[in-house]
Amino acid sequence: MLTWLQRDSLNFPPLHRALREPNGLLAAGGDLSPERLIQAYRHGCFPWFQDGQPILWWSPDPRTVLFPDELHVSRSLEKCLRQQHYKVTFDQQFSQVIQACAAPRTYADGTWITTPMQVAYLQLHEQGIAHSVEVWRDEELVGGLYGLAMGQLFFGESMFSRADNASKVGFVTLVRQLQSWGFGLIDCQMPTQHLHSFGARAISREAFAEYLRSGLDLPTTANWRAWSGASS
Repeated sequence: MLTWLQRDSLNFPPLHRALREPNGLLAAGGDLSPERLIQAYRHGCFPWFQDGQPILWWSPDPRTVLFPDELHVSRSLEKCLRQQHYKVTFDQQFSQVIQACAAPRTYADGTWITTPMQVAYLQLHEQGIAHSVEVWRDEELVGGLYGLAMGQLFFGESMFSRADNASKVGFVTLVRQLQSWGFGLIDCQMPTQHLHSFGARAISREAFAEYLRSGLDLPTTANWRAWSGASS
């Protein structure tokens, strides 16, 4: 039975109570306050819903993750990185990135990154928890992604691209920098062929919860705003 969250409580049901069909639906309701969002990610779930739906919280089993030291970069993408067509920055234009991620896609109806979602994650960005990656061609923002960083874990949310390989360049730059900062796992949430091409793989929900317990409160050397950027 689906659990409905109360606005006066930040508690989520145990992960094992998530539905098998649809895979991972754990709870509904509540709100998108920064406190609840932080608790959700720490608990092992995330919000994903369309306009007109209640807020839905998910914890799929298995969970798609990428271990930074398992990153796979194709020869063609490595060549693109060496050619330095793009410049990559962190945390310079979070609002522009999330708006671009929310823009209509030719292959999808609507967006799950609603205006309330954008406002909520912007609040997390202002608290230093949500971060953006920007990919520039000259002065034009042509790609990027955003997600949350807690301890030595990064929780990816969405990416966009307006030029060939732009989002891929941003993603590879992020993964390599996270590895240098000591991050041990990137949560990719749901499987896609695109993510699997980078080396992402499935682990059980139980194993993912173990990584949360061991990595959420570990110190890192991450300094997002001080990162000087890279040309790729």
